[in-house]
Amino acid sequence: MNSSTVQTVLVVANALASLVSAGSCVAGMIRPGLALPKGMAVNGGTRLYANAYGARAIPLAAVTLALFALGDRSVVAPVLAIAGLAQIGDSAIGVQQRNKGMAICAGVFAVLHLASAWWFHTR
Repeated sequence: MNSSTVQTVLVVANALASLVSAGSCVAGMIRPGLALPKGMAVNGGTRLYANAYGARAIPLAAVTLALFALGDRSVVAPVLAIAGLAQIGDSAIGVQQRNKGMAICAGVFAVLHLASAWWFHTR
């Protein structure tokens, strides 16, 4: 696979991951109980977490998508590194909350973002 093809695949994969992350965030803001283990009640702390997550995830996804849309490779690596680190935190929260979907999905996105950041940085 040539460099241009790899770049296209990485842009599409990271854009989709950003959209899924933002979409999950919006879903969690609408229904805060989605991230909770079965039987755990939604309370003020749950709502606060969902909204705080949204305050971070939505702008980060928007910036990532905007960079790809504008084709500005000069800052893609640092933004993807930040997104990857945020996903590591999300995966850790998923593990702590026993939410397998959150733990696995955020973990996969972390690897994708961080590996892509490395690729863009070295090219």
